[in-house]
Amino acid sequence: MLIIASDHGGLELKEAVKTYLKKRQVDVRDLGTNGSESVDYPDFGEKVARAVSLGEADAGILICGTGIGMSIVANKFPGVRAALAHDEFTARMAKEHNNANVLVLGGRVEAADQGIEMVAAWLDSEFEGGRHQRRLDKIAELERAIGAGKI
Repeated sequence: MLIIASDHGGLELKEAVKTYLKKRQVDVRDLGTNGSESVDYPDFGEKVARAVSLGEADAGILICGTGIGMSIVANKFPGVRAALAHDEFTARMAKEHNNANVLVLGGRVEAADQGIEMVAAWLDSEFEGGRHQRRLDKIAELERAIGAGKI
């Protein structure tokens, strides 16, 4: 299952991405926001990142105005590899090289068609493993050290 959330700055793009995912028959769950009134992006970033971190969802998509805030929030959670993409190439590389399990987009910097193209590139890509897995193992090692208070 894929989960998606946005703040008010990403609402329009979230709705377009959700429509696209449903057309692709992707099992998607929307965790909000559902209105245009101002909300705090950490509240929605936490919902998605926590679910991915705990294994309650396979992957997530977060959208705020620029994507920066959601990226910061999501990457606080163990096991979450949130990648802010700006085009199809960075979305594809997020999966192929970093095995990103959360894609982050900027609703005020990407048009709906661009956002959908990035989501498609991310979904259609496969993690390459190999030397990239070695690097992800180092990240996981850092997470464990931080969690144990060694850093």
